[in-house]
Amino acid sequence: MSTKQILIRDVPESIYEWIESERHAKRVSQKEFLLKVLESAASYGSGTPQPTLFDFRPSIAQPVGGPFPFTFIDLFAGIGGMRLGLQWAGGRNVFSCEWDRYCQKTYCAWFNDTPHGDIRKIKPDEIPDHDILAAGFPCQPFSIAGVSKKNSLGRLHGFKDGSQGNLFFYLATIASVKRPLALILENVKNLVSHDKGRTWGTIKATLEEMEYKVFHRVIDARDYVPQHRERIFIVCFDRRVFGDSIPFEFPATPEGKKPKVADILEKNCPPKYTLSDHLWRYLRDYADRHKEKGNGFGFGLADVDGVTRTLSARYYKDGSEILIPQKGKNPRRLTPRECARLMGFPDELPIVVSDTQAYRQFGNALVPQIASEVAKRVVAVFRWHMETRGLSQFRAVAPTNGTPDRKQEVRYAVAAG
Repeated sequence: MSTKQILIRDVPESIYEWIESERHAKRVSQKEFLLKVLESAASYGSGTPQPTLFDFRPSIAQPVGGPFPFTFIDLFAGIGGMRLGLQWAGGRNVFSCEWDRYCQKTYCAWFNDTPHGDIRKIKPDEIPDHDILAAGFPCQPFSIAGVSKKNSLGRLHGFKDGSQGNLFFYLATIASVKRPLALILENVKNLVSHDKGRTWGTIKATLEEMEYKVFHRVIDARDYVPQHRERIFIVCFDRRVFGDSIPFEFPATPEGKKPKVADILEKNCPPKYTLSDHLWRYLRDYADRHKEKGNGFGFGLADVDGVTRTLSARYYKDGSEILIPQKGKNPRRLTPRECARLMGFPDELPIVVSDTQAYRQFGNALVPQIASEVAKRVVAVFRWHMETRGLSQFRAVAPTNGTPDRKQEVRYAVAAG
């Protein structure tokens, strides 16, 4: 096929930003993206029911508008619990980052978007502008289970763990360069008490030195899913934009019927998830030994009319923390699909990895319903700021000192008209 050259000048800024956002999300060149758009447009009317940018459609459609649309980036994305929640709240993702290849596989299957890899190799200037920086930064250095494991192995934890703990500062660097309006961060409950509070003190001080107002709260997922799962959510607002008196409130406890374990159980569970006689005997003997010593270690037999213990990344080993009773048989593990439901993920999202990897992924995941509710409260602050000041939109502008350096730009609201 012969080809021709085409040159387009004076592209409106809004269209240019859309092209850059979409091609970064698809990880293709500007040329590849534009050719795909033109090919799709050319085929419209010749049997194609609806023009699309690509031959495939995302498993979950990105919201393109709503009461208050916003953009966000998804760092330390895992399998996309944070992204899913923010999309439910009306957000549009413009960049994602996750280094684990199995998580990348699931993320791509769910969002048609393969995340960038190691955050340490990403230049902040290359990340698109965004309204919210969202991140569930690595939690094992701060988790109760993670600290216990590292202590037993004689390894460092928290910020002393050079491989994971210090990754927070890469996140902070990106925020300081891109100046998002807000940050939504998530971590384990133990973050606040780790190292006698010094770890949390360092994180909070770092964010405040960057001129962000910091809010935090531990939220239990049991009001959204049938699982006792406490996680800390950290929400930050740019003080240069919103000032100090910010009317942010974390979501209230939802009213209505509470979820229960029976809601997420499959009706016909394959036999392979039932514990063997040997494993069931071992777990009972292990629990009896620790009970004699006054310890609380042991298996957890779930109340199907209540909630489970916290699902952890080690669930693939024996499933002992959450076992489902069966009449006339040994108890069983949860299936991967039941774990997905226990974390709040819809059934239409496919499980594309092995059981072992699926258990790890769901044990490390974030409950998207909580992320969505927190994001809605952040958006409420955006709306408040605009309404109280008679503003029409947010956009990036140069600071008042006239410094041309793109790194110093601040996103702020501009007057209507």
